[in-house]
Amino acid sequence: MEKKIIGKAYVLGDNIDTDQIIPAEHLVYSTSDPEELKKYGHFALSSVPIEKAGLPEGGKPFIQGDDYHSEYSIVIGGSNFGCGSSREHAPLALQVAGVKVVIAESYARIFYRNSVDGGFVIPYECQSKVNDKIRTGDVIEVDVDKNEITNHENGSVYKLNPLGDVFQIVEAGGLFEYARTTGMI
Repeated sequence: MEKKIIGKAYVLGDNIDTDQIIPAEHLVYSTSDPEELKKYGHFALSSVPIEKAGLPEGGKPFIQGDDYHSEYSIVIGGSNFGCGSSREHAPLALQVAGVKVVIAESYARIFYRNSVDGGFVIPYECQSKVNDKIRTGDVIEVDVDKNEITNHENGSVYKLNPLGDVFQIVEAGGLFEYARTTGMI
């Protein structure tokens, strides 16, 4: 996994719950079948109400048409991102859709842990509210070594809380893989 991630941002509001990240009716697909796994990417963020998304007027869907991979590799959220049920499929759906990093003001603990434990996406917490400063479609650079994001549209730089071992765990593919590669198990 790269330590500098550059991509388009998809901006959301506060209290985005796991049912908005991947609606419950789409949890019927097998995660071990590659064709069915793509459905998780296709339906990722498919039920976020426009009023909760920091989207331009008219809204822009996270996934276009029948695709399962989004043009947005960075999700910017507000406070309490990933609240709701303890569904492990939420960070998985974002990963399948091509998301590498989620940056939020704060997380529901279960979403944060599922993101890390499964090695799905890097869950960064920003030191200030940014979902009102960054717009959907802005090109963002996340620098893991510096713990900061740069908005390439206007040059703004925002500090992120340090990850600790989180990057290495996500990079390894999850907690168990990390434990194996570091000799813990």
